[in-house]
Amino acid sequence: MTRLTCALLAALEAAVAALVGLGVALVPLMLLWAVHFGLAVDVAVFLRAAADAWLLGHGVDAVAQVDPVTAELLGVPGAGEPFPITIALLGFALITVLFARRIGRRAALAGHAITGILSGAIVTGAAGAALAVVAAHPALTASAWQAALIPAAITGLAALGGAAYETLRSEASVRPDPEPGPILRRWRELPELPMAAVLAAVRIGAGSAFGILAVAAVTVTVLIALDYSTVVGLSQAIGAGLDGGFAILVGELALLPNIVIWTASWLLGPGFALGEGSTLSPTGTLLGPVPGLPLAGILPSEGAALGVVWLIVPLVLGFAGATFAWPWLARERSRAVDAWWMPLAVSAGAGLVAGLVMGLLAWWSGGAVGPGRLAHVGPDPLPVAGIAAVTVFLGSVAGTYTARMTGHGPFGDRHAGDLDTDRFDTDRFDTGRLEAGGLGTGRIGRGFPDLRDPDPDRAETAVLDDARPGDSQRR
Repeated sequence: MTRLTCALLAALEAAVAALVGLGVALVPLMLLWAVHFGLAVDVAVFLRAAADAWLLGHGVDAVAQVDPVTAELLGVPGAGEPFPITIALLGFALITVLFARRIGRRAALAGHAITGILSGAIVTGAAGAALAVVAAHPALTASAWQAALIPAAITGLAALGGAAYETLRSEASVRPDPEPGPILRRWRELPELPMAAVLAAVRIGAGSAFGILAVAAVTVTVLIALDYSTVVGLSQAIGAGLDGGFAILVGELALLPNIVIWTASWLLGPGFALGEGSTLSPTGTLLGPVPGLPLAGILPSEGAALGVVWLIVPLVLGFAGATFAWPWLARERSRAVDAWWMPLAVSAGAGLVAGLVMGLLAWWSGGAVGPGRLAHVGPDPLPVAGIAAVTVFLGSVAGTYTARMTGHGPFGDRHAGDLDTDRFDTDRFDTGRLEAGGLGTGRIGRGFPDLRDPDPDRAETAVLDDARPGDSQRR
């Protein structure tokens, strides 16, 4: 695949991602326009609303201004003044991330990772800037420079992650390309042990962070199932009808990633807020007026008994991640791996990665949704990041030292991960001579000293000694 073809395909996929996200917001709004309002309202209102929803979903800040009549009906202090809306409906960003990850992986497979990443980011940024200009209105105005930069940055980072994943996966599974690109060439020139330690820390930390999110997602699912009657009752109390109910459902689905992140913050201990002065955490619940969305039915009315027990989740995840990652680091036959400080260094890196991931997600998922007390919704990122870092660090320390002392990998093999076939030059072995010496496929004779022997010349000499002429006749 040529560089131009890779750039065009990445641009096309980025455009499709933007259209899919915009369509998810536009379809329920058009249904409202056709069914509820009977086509009597200017359709441009709904088009601007869909564009604003897409921009807000990527974290673009907007400033809203409601008319005096609506402000008086709301009865919220400060509703008559312009107020910011900074919360991100992360369901739209999730769509962009999934498409961008595919862009990065395909560009890496084609050998033009940078071209694909830049092409996708530029197209997404252009789409965001165009939507900000088209949707500009005194009632809600999105930041133009954020509309151009933030969606492009999300696409670029997600595509970079996809390209890095595909590159590392290819390096681990196949023989390296004899003519790698400039980035891959510099990657291979880096010192093996430090990079292996960094990758182990990233695997443990990122895996633990996403494991916390997975547990939070399961918790949200269980809460919805248990409080289903309350959720349905709130939905019926709104009386939005079929078209309005569908629009509310799409809005809640767009907000669902935020709710999962808030639940993860609750599991870690700091909890989250639904307005100034409110708090929801395992130690207690203090709520004021909350938006009348059906999903509000899953909110706990009080704290959880033995709420500190939930901290076992990141501890166990850090321990499990370290147990799996340490044997792959230990195959780097270096004295530094056996040093007492290596498990601490890897665990500190894992805690840092987990803290960064959870802190950034907590920051991204919260913000202002309205005037007055609604200016603060979501978790506080610093406590979330700190607790995630400390708990994952402690679990990882226990896991790395356990794996180091026992010498067992996750599959029960004392030398799991030690076998490195790339240390041998398999082309130097003659299959015919091996079979002549009784060393056919699936059979290792006494002349083959050790599969882990890093010296292929000694191994070949041993094989030739075992297969010397006359042996087969004596047998």
